[in-house]
Amino acid sequence: MRKTLLLTIIVAGVLTSCVSKKKYVELEEQLSNTQSTLQKTAIEKEELEKQFAMIEQRVADYNAKINSLKETSEEKYELNDVAMMNRKTKENMRKTLENVDPEILSGAKSLEDSINIAVSHNLMKSISKEGENDDIQIDIDKTVVMISISDKLLFNTASYRVSPKANDLLQKLADVINSEPSLEVMVEGHTDPRSINTAVVEDNWDLSVKRATSIVRLLEDKYNVAPEKLIAAGRGSSIPLVENNSMENMAKNRRTRIVIIPDLDKFFALLDSNESMAEN
Repeated sequence: MRKTLLLTIIVAGVLTSCVSKKKYVELEEQLSNTQSTLQKTAIEKEELEKQFAMIEQRVADYNAKINSLKETSEEKYELNDVAMMNRKTKENMRKTLENVDPEILSGAKSLEDSINIAVSHNLMKSISKEGENDDIQIDIDKTVVMISISDKLLFNTASYRVSPKANDLLQKLADVINSEPSLEVMVEGHTDPRSINTAVVEDNWDLSVKRATSIVRLLEDKYNVAPEKLIAAGRGSSIPLVENNSMENMAKNRRTRIVIIPDLDKFFALLDSNESMAEN
């Protein structure tokens, strides 16, 4: 009996020792595999970092090329401006700039700026009356002309019916549009954010659209502007000029914007024809 028990204990001890050694070997293999994986990962990481650095450099090189091409393009655009202006246009531009406020002219940093100032000056003379300069703003981006007209020159408060006092302004605006058949014109209505809801106007979006279409209808029906040249758009209160934090600022944001889209030839023609119209 004692011999049997002793034999059992010896066998159990041997088996336990064997299992522990086997587990140890497995752990060693796992450690070795992990170390191998870490080393492989470190190599891959280093390779990815090199590739990323190469990509970053390529992006930087492309950006440098793009900027260089942009600068060259702008230089060519300006040179083309000079080349495409005929003698009469250049002379009109020179005469116009002589009458521009020196403070405004001092902001011109390029030929493009000078052309824009001259066209703006002539357009303002063509469409505005004395005392209206603060209610009409003209901005030019490349050859896109944007004329913002204060709400009070065109409409009564909260109304989309065009006031009779706007007739003279709209006639002058139509003369500008009709001066070049290829011009495309978008009329945008803008409101302040105060809510409106009446029997005929649902909200600010509705009011801004109705105001734009009212101007478009008049330009077509009364002032003979071809309908295919006209686009009506309502912007509601979504694009304010200034923060709507005072009655004065809200009045600035209530406006109709006339966007005139000519090509370069017709843009220069605006400089010529509007100088002539301003003199009449």
